[in-house]
Amino acid sequence: MRIAIYAGCFKENQDGATKTLYKLADALLAEAHDTGIWAYALSPKKHPGLMLHLLPSLPLPLYSDYRIALPILRTLRQLENFRPDVIHVTVPDFAGLAISQFAVKRRIPAIASFHTDFASYFKYYHLSFTVSTAWRYGVWFYNRFRWVYAPTEVMAAELRRRGIKNVRLWSRGIDRDFFHPRFRSEDMRRDWGADGKKVILFAGRFAPFKDLDVFVQVYKLFNMNHLGETVFVLAGDGPLKEKLMEEMPKAIFTGYLPPRELGAAYASADVFLFPSTTETLGNVVQEALSSGLPAVVSDAGGCSEIVEKADGGLVARAGRSEDFFEYCLRLIRDESFYLEKRENGLKFADTRSWEAINQRLISDYRTLIPPG
Repeated sequence: MRIAIYAGCFKENQDGATKTLYKLADALLAEAHDTGIWAYALSPKKHPGLMLHLLPSLPLPLYSDYRIALPILRTLRQLENFRPDVIHVTVPDFAGLAISQFAVKRRIPAIASFHTDFASYFKYYHLSFTVSTAWRYGVWFYNRFRWVYAPTEVMAAELRRRGIKNVRLWSRGIDRDFFHPRFRSEDMRRDWGADGKKVILFAGRFAPFKDLDVFVQVYKLFNMNHLGETVFVLAGDGPLKEKLMEEMPKAIFTGYLPPRELGAAYASADVFLFPSTTETLGNVVQEALSSGLPAVVSDAGGCSEIVEKADGGLVARAGRSEDFFEYCLRLIRDESFYLEKRENGLKFADTRSWEAINQRLISDYRTLIPPG
């Protein structure tokens, strides 16, 4: 097969979406399928069956880490020369729209995958009035495709409720070569000042749509109640970093961690606190469970589905800092309950093979190609 993927961003370990697309590319290349990637940012990835194509882009005004790719005539010529059997679009921006139009014109089967709930971000930038318009565009955009893939049943149900048709499930795997309890590091814990203490960890972007105000409030509740047995650690970076450092002066900020060090951070912590309400799945939650770390997450978004399926933590009411605080406290203080959730999470991680998950999608690609 010849598969063309519009990835938006294809920088290794940039975020959960790019990790997913890297794993998909690996699975396609392992089966010797010619794979073309179009993106506004690329990490070098040499393979004889892989073709990388860079698109021009503009930063999003509200959040410059995300960009809008711009289609140009060269992009369409590259697609024409590549002669794809299937086109896979992952971002509903200008380039995604142009590539979908190319697919329609050339009668090439095209599918889309839903990775980021951009519409939900607008409320964090005082643009709630645009959410309904964004969803109307999303419905129009995604209904152009043969199938639309969501990462969780929660997100699939939301897409259907909004009016998007032909929704299927394409879940996410876990790389257990990086995320496993064996990577626990006592040296790392000592560096955090966590000897004899419990570590509550957050990992991800320091951005408004991660609901980090809840994380801050939990930190303050622990300090107000003189619960000195905890250390708060934040792994990542983003525009809110300085503000977070001011509000949590005793917290540890590790900065961005590459996969091996991030895996050690998960395994060296005790509770994963992730209050985001905008996740379509929450790759970081799966990584935490795989590292032996029970999670406390929000009941809004895709993270709750992961925690509930795994029975690997607790689900709090969105935005209710007191709930998150109480659940963290229970995990820290109730050892038998903690060990039960930890063991459940590890068993769940054993079932999340990238190979099996991506094979289902590749099988769907094959069914789209006309015989002969």
